[in-house]
Amino acid sequence: MADTNGTAAAALAALRAHRCTPEQASALFDSLPAVSFDEITTGRWQGDELDTGHPFAGVLVASGWYGKQFDDADTVHPLLFAADGVVFPVDPRRVPLGLAGRVPMAGVRAGKKMLGYLRFAFQTHRPTARLRNVEYRGVLSAAMIYDHLPIIDHFRRVDAHTLLGVMDMRGLAEPYFFILWQESTS
Repeated sequence: MADTNGTAAAALAALRAHRCTPEQASALFDSLPAVSFDEITTGRWQGDELDTGHPFAGVLVASGWYGKQFDDADTVHPLLFAADGVVFPVDPRRVPLGLAGRVPMAGVRAGKKMLGYLRFAFQTHRPTARLRNVEYRGVLSAAMIYDHLPIIDHFRRVDAHTLLGVMDMRGLAEPYFFILWQESTS
C-alpha cells in the first residue's frame, strides 16, 4: 500500500482526513517499513492520533498530550503534555487511562485547563520507558516498552521525520493508532 517515496505520507493523510477503520489503519501500518530503535532520532516528537473509533479517540489530544521524547534507548519519556506553553514529561502511572472513553469530552477539556496547576502532581524527571526492537505483526521493528504499565508502542516509518505507532495495551480489544512527527531542531 505504501512506500517511503511519499506514497506512505499520502496514504496516512488520506486516513487522517476522516475516521478510518481499525482494518484500514492496520493495513497501512503493515505496509510500512520497519524502523530499528537505533534509527529513531533523539529528541521530542509531536503526536496526534489516527481516529479509528477507539475509546481513546480524542481523549489524549483533548487532555493536552504533546507527544514523546527519546533521549537514548534507555531514556524515554512516553507521555509529554503541554500546559501554559510548557512541555513536560508525565509519569504514565499517574494518568487515569481506565477512564478514557468513560469521561465526557467536556470533562477531559476541563481537566486540560487545570493541567497547568496539576502539572507538578503528574510530572516526572525520570524516564519511564525504553526503546527496543520487538516483533509485532510478523515484523521486527522499534518499540517503546513502558516500565510500569502493560503497554508497548510499536513503530513503523512513514518517512524520514514521521512514525506511525500502535499502542498495544493488555486488556484493550483494539489497538490505538497514533502519529509522531520529529520536532524541528532549528
